[in-house]
Amino acid sequence: MDDAEEQIAREIAREQAYADRLYARLDELIEQVEGNLERIQASQHASTHQNRSERDSFMALYEDRLALLRSVARSVVFGRLDTDDAARRYIGRIGLFTADREQLLVDWRAPAAAAFYQATSTDRLNVRLRRHLISRGRTVIGLEDDVLDQTVLDGDHHDVVLQGEGALLAAVSGQRTGRMGDIVATIQSEQDRIIRSTNRGVLVVQGGPGTGKTAVALHRAAYLLYTHRRRLEHTGVLIMAPTPGFLRYIERVLPSLGESGVVMLTPGELFPGIETFLHDTDEVARLKGDVAMAELLARAVKQRQIVPSADIELRIDGTPITLTRDALRAARREARATHKPHNAARAVFVRAAMDRLVEAYEEALVARGSTVVPEDRPGLLSDLRHDPEVKRQLNLAWLPYTPQGFLRVLLAREDRVRAAAPPALADRLDLLVRAKDAPWTVEDVPLLDEVAELLGEDAAPSEARAREAADRREADVDYARKVIENIDTSGIVRAEDLADQVSQIRDGRTLAERASAERSWTYGHVVVDEAQEHSPMSWRALMRRAPTKSFTVVGDVAQTSSAGGTSSWSDALGPYIQDRLQVEHLSVNYRTPRRIMDRAVAMAQAHRLPVTEVSSVREGDRDPLIERAGPTELAERTAEAVAAAYADNVGRLAVITIAERVEAVLAQLHRREDVPRAGAGSSGVDDEVAVMTAQEAKGLEFDGVIVLEPAELLEDHGAGDLYVAMTRTTHHLGVVHSRDLPEGIAPS
Repeated sequence: MDDAEEQIAREIAREQAYADRLYARLDELIEQVEGNLERIQASQHASTHQNRSERDSFMALYEDRLALLRSVARSVVFGRLDTDDAARRYIGRIGLFTADREQLLVDWRAPAAAAFYQATSTDRLNVRLRRHLISRGRTVIGLEDDVLDQTVLDGDHHDVVLQGEGALLAAVSGQRTGRMGDIVATIQSEQDRIIRSTNRGVLVVQGGPGTGKTAVALHRAAYLLYTHRRRLEHTGVLIMAPTPGFLRYIERVLPSLGESGVVMLTPGELFPGIETFLHDTDEVARLKGDVAMAELLARAVKQRQIVPSADIELRIDGTPITLTRDALRAARREARATHKPHNAARAVFVRAAMDRLVEAYEEALVARGSTVVPEDRPGLLSDLRHDPEVKRQLNLAWLPYTPQGFLRVLLAREDRVRAAAPPALADRLDLLVRAKDAPWTVEDVPLLDEVAELLGEDAAPSEARAREAADRREADVDYARKVIENIDTSGIVRAEDLADQVSQIRDGRTLAERASAERSWTYGHVVVDEAQEHSPMSWRALMRRAPTKSFTVVGDVAQTSSAGGTSSWSDALGPYIQDRLQVEHLSVNYRTPRRIMDRAVAMAQAHRLPVTEVSSVREGDRDPLIERAGPTELAERTAEAVAAAYADNVGRLAVITIAERVEAVLAQLHRREDVPRAGAGSSGVDDEVAVMTAQEAKGLEFDGVIVLEPAELLEDHGAGDLYVAMTRTTHHLGVVHSRDLPEGIAPS
């Protein structure tokens, strides 16, 4: 062994010794929390309901802590910082302290860890040396040092390691697993600046393919949950992702970073009670996404506040009275003046109509010789309220609605659609009309949300519930302080946390369950991935989810394929946030090798896409493999290309094509014994081979991609889809085609 190898071995052994200390402390904490759990589980067997609530609350808190500790138990540390003041800090996925509160490990989100990602040779931030610890499980297998202060090398530098591939290249070169990995060990400076941004408004992360936009957004969510825990722990963070497969792809990232207070939804799940992944045609999607639909729906709701064409004759206990059009018109005017939503304003309308109707009733009784005194009015009002014909007529004038019921009827009635439509939509209204029992689509969800906002609910019950919840919360915290004094001495549990758990157990639902079940739930922060796909109507619905307008918006306008999507962040977001929009750009492509990316960019530029300029960190060792086949041989030749890539150990593969070809390709793949398990759609991320459309591939990445008949992709949704398809790969790109290739793909 030469001197350099001995030096590396010594340094690895030194770092392994410190890692062993960290893991010993981690195991000690796990054992402590497990002991607390066992003690709580073994206690209070003959407990009262209150005792059971306390026990269950402690158990939930300990279980959450245990899950966090176990999630990092195999890879807790990844870096070290040496600073000018001779301090040495180790950086990891969570913070660790000794029993005497000596810090052993700095949480990557803490301010003290920022320099690990931000320091450069020109702006050292007092960092002399940054070390990446490359581990397999709990074993340190390699080191990579960045020497930022060159004076370190002027003297005895026996503890500096100047070799290794580096954490970043190791991460981007490794085979895909079907799940996104966390990047805390490899965050680059431009990414870290965005993750730690202090922007309290809308932060847009614009970047081309492979620049780590999604990873940055998820790590920003984890950073915000850590930094603003008190503000966000009761409201949560919403992550809006394009497909269920994409959610499965990213679902492990945040738990691996120690965060679970996150709600993850697709656009078809945003409205409670609706779960749809169906899409309308491009023409219909474009119309439903038009912001003018908000005006149409507002008009449609108002048009269901009806003044009849003639006065209404009623008979109450044999006494004839008239409910006049003027009385109903005045009641409607009074209700609308409150500016409350339809269902909430209905109470005002009914009360105002009743006030006028009871006056007419009193006049009719007097005209018939009866004596009426003020004390009689409550009884007369009761008679009116319980009269079936009075109730029917008031319902006909101002009927309460559910969002689903209202929209189903509206879209099934062309006359109502046309009566409500603003001029901007007049020439396209036939596209909206459909059968009343038609299934909901993703494009319907923003419309349902808009209708729900227009209809509203009766505010009185919700206000009463809020007051009751606030009183109960105060009482829970006071009681929790007393309980902790008797049960927990570890300092792990705070009174506020225990009170929250008591409340949650009393409610019986997790934060995610409560948030996803309540349309009016407002989140502390919202992350929108593949944001360029959202229509103006979709943005209206999303903005309601965070009234503070605290958003991280992630996307690339060059990859827009939705008919209702955007090509400008300021156009899409400006109406809601004015000057609170901050756009950050990611410029380094960590996914797609340059040899492949150059072809994708050439194609995009040939079709005038607004391509975001990026620079690939890897050259790559393969050019795209282009094969021509006959029109009837496409599926078979694609299966052969998959088999060849699999035999070449490329790794996880995707075939990207139009929806109409997915089944034929799958059938060919299933016939072959030399191809691993293949699945369809974005859920195919769980299989070795996935056959999907470009829309389903958004945000995903694979070791190898085969693009089938690119001319069809171009025709189906435009150059944006083809650009997406060509940039999903980290290693190998194959193209199988029978028609002429779109301009830019073939080598010049």
